[in-house]
Amino acid sequence: MKPTSPDHTDRALGRSLLLGLVLGLGIAVVFLAGFFFRDLISPLPSAFASASESYPLLDEVQSLLDQHYLRTQPDSTLRQYAAIRGVLGALGDRFTFFIDPPVAASEADVLSGTYGGIGVQIRRNEAGAIALYPFADSPAAAQGIENGDLLHTVNGTPLDPALSQDAIDQLLRGEVKDGSGVELTVTRALDGAELTVFIPFAVINVPSVVWRVLTEDSRIGYVQIMRFTARTPDELTTALTELRAADINALVVDLRNNTGGLLQESIQVADQFLDTGVIVYQRDNDDERTFEGTAGGGMIDLPMLVLVNNLTASGAELVAGAIRDSGRALLIGQTTFGKGTVQQIFTLSDQSSMHITSAEWFTPSRQPLDAVGLTPDIPMIPDANGRDVELGEAIRRLQEDL
Repeated sequence: MKPTSPDHTDRALGRSLLLGLVLGLGIAVVFLAGFFFRDLISPLPSAFASASESYPLLDEVQSLLDQHYLRTQPDSTLRQYAAIRGVLGALGDRFTFFIDPPVAASEADVLSGTYGGIGVQIRRNEAGAIALYPFADSPAAAQGIENGDLLHTVNGTPLDPALSQDAIDQLLRGEVKDGSGVELTVTRALDGAELTVFIPFAVINVPSVVWRVLTEDSRIGYVQIMRFTARTPDELTTALTELRAADINALVVDLRNNTGGLLQESIQVADQFLDTGVIVYQRDNDDERTFEGTAGGGMIDLPMLVLVNNLTASGAELVAGAIRDSGRALLIGQTTFGKGTVQQIFTLSDQSSMHITSAEWFTPSRQPLDAVGLTPDIPMIPDANGRDVELGEAIRRLQEDL
């Protein structure tokens, strides 16, 4: 005898989930195992509005479960989420995925680019020492930390050379409250003097672009583009203006670990380094669109090299591919990630969200990026101890041109 469902509406809504459970369990398991973290931090589209019409098997499955299943069924929302993930997993596209509301909310916080800390970038130089590069208007800059200062102790404890850069970075972050902060001892880059200073923690708004004149050679400017946000084109314009004012004669553009961001902003960034010509081709189900640069970019004349690695992805690959295909600069580093598709983000009615792959990119030479990536012109093996050998190689090659 069929037991009464607690909520007939819930049953109807829940049916969409069970399609994925029953029909796509194997695919869903592989999908979630391989990309669970990606699901947790990324968004997607569209709800199953009329599951009874679109998925008749789902009605059969739900009815059989209601009649025969021994234990309590998950609530309708959980069943819908599982169905969505099952259907999306069947697409075989790792960049089309779903995230539930709490994770979607935390994603927004992560992508806002804020944290508690002192506001520095850290780099292990070619000698293996940790160099500090403070963000503009950061607590570190306010307390006198300058580009290239070498870090020796944190809160009186000598720095362990075996610590990873990520672990060191975490030592320089913390909760923002009265009296919180960190004491650093550094060797000054300019004169070799030792400085011990307490730096309070503050809310740090992470820029998408950082830049400096290289301490290794004051003729060479360095620009790192960390992500593509709405602020990136303006930040890059400021960076190039200041570097030109410093009379640089060459430039290193660092796109390592840049996993992408906004399409239009990526195109605007590429345009700064190119004097007209195709930047990228974008193809969807209906047609192909060509994005071209405009004459007179902000940095079209000086010798330049671009650093890439296996986490250079999406919009960063678009920029690197446009620069390389135009003959503007060579790429140094490792083969890039290979994400040559565009995703549209949709927020669903319960504030869950989806990314849907809607278009594909090709470089100006029509090289596909997706699942292929860009092979660097000057391949390099990353240093096992984290020394920045790619930047060192770029400096040496640019010095040969100057």
